[in-house]
Amino acid sequence: MAEESTREDAVNAMRRINQAWLGGRVLDLAPLVHADMVIVFPGFTGRGQGRETVLAGFQDFCRNATVHEFREYDHVADVAGDTAVVTFQYDMIYLRSGNRYRSTGRDLWVFQKQGGAWIAVWRTMLDVKEDPA
Repeated sequence: MAEESTREDAVNAMRRINQAWLGGRVLDLAPLVHADMVIVFPGFTGRGQGRETVLAGFQDFCRNATVHEFREYDHVADVAGDTAVVTFQYDMIYLRSGNRYRSTGRDLWVFQKQGGAWIAVWRTMLDVKEDPA
C-alpha cells in the first residue's frame, strides 16, 4: 500500500509540472526542478543542463505556441529508494508560427526525493512524432 502511494506521489509531481507549463506558469516549475537538471533532446541529439535552461525551454514554447489540446495518459512510475522514473504518453495539438501541429510521444522523467518532495532531475522524450494537424 505504501509503495502504491509513493508511486502515485511521483505521478502527481509529474502532473503538477504539466499543469504549470500548460497554464503558462513556467516560474511555478522552479521548485519542482533540480538546480542541475538535465534535459536530453528527442533522439539524443543534444542536451541542456540547469534549472534556468529547462525553464527557458518551457518559456520559449509557451511564448511561441498555443496549445489547443493536450492529453497525457498511460502513466507509469517505478520507484527505487529515493529515485522515481515516471513516463507517460501524450497527444498534443498546438499552433506555432501560424502552423498547426499534432505531436505524440512518450515523456520520460527521473525524480529524486528531497525533503519529502519529488524533484525532477532528468528528462527526455521518446518516440516523438510531429505532423501537420
